[in-house]
Amino acid sequence: AWLVRWHLPMAHTAFKRDLDDPKSISDFVELVQSPERLKLLVVLTVADIRAVGPGIWNGWKGQLLRELYTRAEEFMLGGHPIEDREDRAAAVKEAVRERLADWPAEVAEAQLARGAPSFWLSADAANHERWARLMRKADEAGDEITVDARVHEFQSVTEVTVYTADHPGLFSRLAGAFTVCGASIADARIFTTTDGMALDVFWVQDLESRPIDRPDRIERLRRTVERILRGDLHAGVAVAERRSRLPGRASVFKVPPRVIIDNDASRTHTVIEVNGRDRPALLHDLTRAFFELSLQISNARIATYGERAVDVFYVKDLFGLKIDSESRQATIRDRLMLALDDRTETAAGQAAE
Repeated sequence: AWLVRWHLPMAHTAFKRDLDDPKSISDFVELVQSPERLKLLVVLTVADIRAVGPGIWNGWKGQLLRELYTRAEEFMLGGHPIEDREDRAAAVKEAVRERLADWPAEVAEAQLARGAPSFWLSADAANHERWARLMRKADEAGDEITVDARVHEFQSVTEVTVYTADHPGLFSRLAGAFTVCGASIADARIFTTTDGMALDVFWVQDLESRPIDRPDRIERLRRTVERILRGDLHAGVAVAERRSRLPGRASVFKVPPRVIIDNDASRTHTVIEVNGRDRPALLHDLTRAFFELSLQISNARIATYGERAVDVFYVKDLFGLKIDSESRQATIRDRLMLALDDRTETAAGQAAE
């Protein structure tokens, strides 16, 4: 009876919540309570998703569920994701320090000082080492924009890392670049270093939920990102042109738009969930709205269920605070509802024509 009643929270947490946020794990464990229930729930969740229909299950969903299962089990067996946050970040930094032993000590320490605890907890030491070497190489070469792509066949995603100077609207422009290339964002992490650089990591798929692995497509993606960030190609114009060329096959479906603003799901961020009909460039329209609302996106979880898009954003205001004002929340909700409106798509297509 418990499983029937609570058959959705594991998928909800894995696909819609930041698993690096300790509160996401503690809230989930508070509901599940026992390792036996956790085991049963992960089996039921996987079976439930796979039974929905062909193509719904993929390696990326499996990866997110494995990650949630492991962290929840660790918490149940005595781990404390909240209390030892600083200690765990320090342990990752120490592991990265050892991996950078071939660097001059002062260079390694300068790199280690560039990230906040949340940055160090976002990935393992191997990934942090790869990012550190990418950042140093770009800094020493004077490269304004660095784009790195890695294919993960098992997870069915391509990981794209963009390192460049941080500026308002960067996420929206990158979302536009991926749209132009026919790439769909499955997950995103946005990091800002203490010296004002952005390290943005995206996990993308093609429109059939497969990794983008052809060298020519990866090269096109890299060139498009660089052109848009350099200003050689206007993201809004390019997105509108692509949108006008795509068939509106999903327009026959009607999905009621909905915006949910939650200040309880995270201790540090306001969590905004956006539901609506999936369509080309929807993510670009939403992230553009966040930029116009002067909201900073820390990370995003992007999911599509048939014709329905469910996108979740962890945001702060320009002062790094949650959005507590009811009037401000109402303004945000109205602007995002406008971005969800199908007429936004129609107007963009007409503008392109």
